[in-house]
Amino acid sequence: ARSGLTYTQAMLTTSSCSPSRISMLSGRYPHETGTEDLHMPLPEGIRLLPSYLREAGYYTGLIGKGHLGQNGHNQFERFSPSDDIGGGRFEAFLEGRGERPFFLWAAFVEPHRPHTSHLQQRQAPADVIVPPYLVDAPATRGDLAAYYDEIAYMDSVVQAYLDRLDERGLRENTLVLFLSDNGAPYPRAKGTVYDEGVRTPLLASWPGIIRAGSTYNGLVSLIDLAPTLLDVAGIPLPADIPGRSIRPTFTDQQAPGREYAFSERNWHDTDEHIRGVRTPKYRLIVNAYTEWPLGTMADFALTPSWYDLLAAKRQGTLTPAQQSLFDAPRPGVELYDVEQDPFEVRNLAFDPAYADIALTLAQVLENWRIETGDHPPYERRRSDIVDRITGIRTSWKKPSFINAD
Repeated sequence: ARSGLTYTQAMLTTSSCSPSRISMLSGRYPHETGTEDLHMPLPEGIRLLPSYLREAGYYTGLIGKGHLGQNGHNQFERFSPSDDIGGGRFEAFLEGRGERPFFLWAAFVEPHRPHTSHLQQRQAPADVIVPPYLVDAPATRGDLAAYYDEIAYMDSVVQAYLDRLDERGLRENTLVLFLSDNGAPYPRAKGTVYDEGVRTPLLASWPGIIRAGSTYNGLVSLIDLAPTLLDVAGIPLPADIPGRSIRPTFTDQQAPGREYAFSERNWHDTDEHIRGVRTPKYRLIVNAYTEWPLGTMADFALTPSWYDLLAAKRQGTLTPAQQSLFDAPRPGVELYDVEQDPFEVRNLAFDPAYADIALTLAQVLENWRIETGDHPPYERRRSDIVDRITGIRTSWKKPSFINAD
C-alpha cells in the first residue's frame, strides 16, 4: 500500500473462494460460467486470463490454492498446488521463466481457517475491533486476533516476494496486485453479499507508473480484473468478456468509477440464491430463500466466535444485528446506506422514504440478471450439508443438483 495505490471500494462478484477466483480469471460472473457453487470445475471451452497471456508470450503459473478444475489448471504453463507458497516457490517460478515476461497467480491459504499462524501471537485480543454482528467476548476476541496473526504471516510472505523481485531487478517493471477472493471467515461476512463478504482489499503497486501512497475512492468490481491485465499486456479484450479496464485509475485517481457493482451467493455448504447490487452509497440485496435463516458455512461454524453467538442466543442476549443471523423468515429485500451504516445492520427497505431508491436498484439488479443469463432460484439447487442454526455438519459429500437442466 505504501508503494502503490489503495482502492477503498473494491467489490468481488461472489463471496465464495473458487467461484470468485474463476470469475476474476475469466472476466465473467459465476453463474455465466456454470461454476457458481463451491469447487465446481471450469467447463471445457471457457478460457481464463493465462491462456491469452501464454499466446502473447508470457510465462504463466499458479501456486497455492487451485480448485479451478482440470480445464482451468491446464491453462497455466506451471501449476504448483500447495498450502505453503513461501518465497522458495516464487523463486522456483522465476527461475523457470527464462527471459520471458511472466504472470503468476499466487493463491494463499492464509487466512483461511483453521487459524494456525506460523507466527507467535502479535495481535492483542484486547485491541481488536469486534463488529456488531459478533458477540464482544474473550473467545471471539481471541478468534479475531488469531485471524489478524494469519494475515500478518501472509504479509511477511508477500514481502519475501517483493524482495526477490528487487534482487532480480524486476520490481520496476512488474505490476503487483494484492486482493482477496472472499470476506473474512466469520458469520455475516464470508458467504454473504454484504460488504463484509464481498468487499476486498485491492492494492496495485507498479513503481514508476503508480504513485506511491495514492488512493482511489471510486467503486470498482473485480469483474474488471481480467480486462485490466489484458490491457496492461497490450492484448485486445475479447468481445465475449464483459467489464472494462481500470488501468486509467493507476495514474488518474479522479477517473470515474463504476455506477454499479454486482455480487451473488450460491451453494457453499448451504444453498442460497442471493443477488446484490452496490453503488457508492447504497447496497440492495434480494434473498430468494426467505423461509430459512442465512446459510451457515462450515468455514466458520463451530468456531469460538460462533459458539459465543450460540451461547448468547440461548441466554436471550443477542442484539438485533446478531439475531439477524438466525431470523426466519428473513426479509426478501434489504437496503443499506453503506456510508452511514458500514456494517449494514439497519435495513432501510422498511422505510417508505427509501422506497424509490429500493425500486430503482431492484430494476437495475433485474436488468443485470437478464443481461447475464442468470438462472431463477428454483433451478440448480442443492441440499444443505451444514445445519443453519447449530452449524453442525451433516454430510461430507457435495450433493448433486436437486433440479437442473
